[in-house]
Amino acid sequence: MATRFIAVAAVMAAALVGMASAAVYNVGEPTGSWDLRTNYRDWAASKRFHPGDQIVFRYTPQAHDVVEVSKADYDSCSTARPIATHTSGNDAITLTSIGTRYFICGITGHCDGGMKLQVDVVPGATTSLAPTGAPGANAPVSPQTPSTPASAATKATATGFALAAVMLAAGLMA
Repeated sequence: MATRFIAVAAVMAAALVGMASAAVYNVGEPTGSWDLRTNYRDWAASKRFHPGDQIVFRYTPQAHDVVEVSKADYDSCSTARPIATHTSGNDAITLTSIGTRYFICGITGHCDGGMKLQVDVVPGATTSLAPTGAPGANAPVSPQTPSTPASAATKATATGFALAAVMLAAGLMA
């Protein structure tokens, strides 16, 4: 019985730690979105993206789209060979591995007008409390409350509640 308890607790804790460490970034926020006004080079430079993080593109589907492309197509603003095309207006893309990913708007003239984003995914966890760049710039943004940065206290509280739930569930199984 104790072995079963330990195994269940370990699996649940690992799942919760994995979920707690991923961040969600709304592209362009806090002052913009996926639009022609936002400077995406500056926006991305203020973030540290890690495997498991999510980037969310929010836009009016009739006005924009999101096309993932190769570096060459990013540089030339070409949509001739898309890796993926997103058109929902609320596109959540999980960054699954380290490396660089490239996104452009496929509407004629928009990429040349600045709607292009290079995302460098680096190794490491997103749980660091030391922000990169400007104060609060590395704080992930919740998809439910797009303008509210997640604070370290909110993350710690959520993680504490999650761990308490694991312990409670494990205790009930014993």
